[in-house]
Amino acid sequence: MARVCQLTGKRPITGNKVSHSNIKTKRRFLPNLQTKRYFLAEEDKWVTLKLSSEAIRTINKNGLYSVVKELRAAGSKI
Repeated sequence: MARVCQLTGKRPITGNKVSHSNIKTKRRFLPNLQTKRYFLAEEDKWVTLKLSSEAIRTINKNGLYSVVKELRAAGSKI
């Protein structure tokens, strides 16, 4: 599976690793992704999502059902 957050769309970005002698080599900055299982009480089923830590905080703030409803409206299959 790709390293992409299902809610925010965060994905790896590229940059430079800079050594002490200021030599630059390419590297990747990976998002902090976690696989989380949530119980969707309205539909009486478990939902597994690959989320960044920021997206987990968003779900805690707005509620799982409203976030899933937005994802489905955007065309994501959940």
